[in-house]
Amino acid sequence: MPTPPLLKSAKLANVCYDIRGPVLDKARAMEEEGHKIIKLNIGNIAAFGLQPPDEIVQDMIRNLPTPTAAGYTDSKGLFAPRKAVVHYTQEKGIAGVTVDDVYLGNGASELIGMSLNALLNSGDEVLIPAPDYPLYTASVALAGGTPVHYLCDEGSGWLPDLDDIRRKITPQTKGIVVINPNNPTGALYPDDLLRAIVEIARQHGLVIFADEIYDKTLYDGVTHTSVAALADEVLVLTFNGLSKNYRSCGYRAGWMVVSGDKRRARDYIEGLNMLASMRLCANTPGQLAIQTALGGYQSIKDLVAPSGRLCRQRDLAYELMSQIPGVSVVKPKAALYMFPRLDPKMYPITDDQQFAYELLAEEKVLIVQGTGFNWPQPDHFRLVFLPHADDLAEAIGRIARFLAHLRKRHGT
Repeated sequence: MPTPPLLKSAKLANVCYDIRGPVLDKARAMEEEGHKIIKLNIGNIAAFGLQPPDEIVQDMIRNLPTPTAAGYTDSKGLFAPRKAVVHYTQEKGIAGVTVDDVYLGNGASELIGMSLNALLNSGDEVLIPAPDYPLYTASVALAGGTPVHYLCDEGSGWLPDLDDIRRKITPQTKGIVVINPNNPTGALYPDDLLRAIVEIARQHGLVIFADEIYDKTLYDGVTHTSVAALADEVLVLTFNGLSKNYRSCGYRAGWMVVSGDKRRARDYIEGLNMLASMRLCANTPGQLAIQTALGGYQSIKDLVAPSGRLCRQRDLAYELMSQIPGVSVVKPKAALYMFPRLDPKMYPITDDQQFAYELLAEEKVLIVQGTGFNWPQPDHFRLVFLPHADDLAEAIGRIARFLAHLRKRHGT
């Protein structure tokens, strides 16, 4: 009798991460055939020639031969980098954070999954923005919960729709995810909106999961407010790390800060501690980079200044995308992405993953379709503006050419 095939867990049935999904698999196959692909699908900063600050690299090099770098640490992480995170929360105006409230992780991603696994039972719901960073939807589903998407309004600069949030709260709702600055839209939330979300969370006893990984990647002189600074009476878990602001994606150095109403959450925090202990600790060399990063010169300011590389590339991408007929885009105030809209009258797309496949096949440009970020309509895609200006202009020129063919094909 033949041995039955091994099947993946049923828990993965509703788990999807299209940033590294089927379209990327096709791109890899094309690369193996010798094609050169322009990749606008992922914020892998090092791939575009943006390197970590030298002092972070030198610190890691000097620390690697030491016994500390080779050993396990406390399950929450080393004291010095956690203390540096505490100082950072003080700069951000977050009250009452101690070293014991800081957890270091293998990137913020590990901690996001850990925080949801410690909270959710089967059927519990978490409110997640649409569009979202799809890790949240996948992690909620994997933890046994139910992702419920609240809409962000493109017409108001991609700000969350507070009425939609209120409509979607049920007795099963346990938390709300706030991604600010936002991936994939580049939106930055004003203080009055954050206060309104905090009040909704307070009224319904929700945990706020605050993703602030891009809190220094800000353009045009705008400033970022941590939602935890406005939420003394609500439990807030704030996620951040070195991947984006410090161009250190591969170092996998992130942190989670627990703040606000911790007394009500003692049992939940015990669960966080259990899961932190089970993974032993975050990678130690990555931890050793955190204190230097937070205390050193903030070179991200040079990159986002009006003459800086990231700002110039954002402006170029916005200008070129806005010139394409039937394409509209909200100019990002932060982060590394924009989320253009394709006018359905000019581009009657019914399957945006197929749209991404065809763009890849015809023009060798890799993007992620909007439904990959749990946007409900097949009329958007995310564009990463990390490539150098010449490569960015070439990529958007190819997108424009593809869209011109699409208009001609549909007679629009």
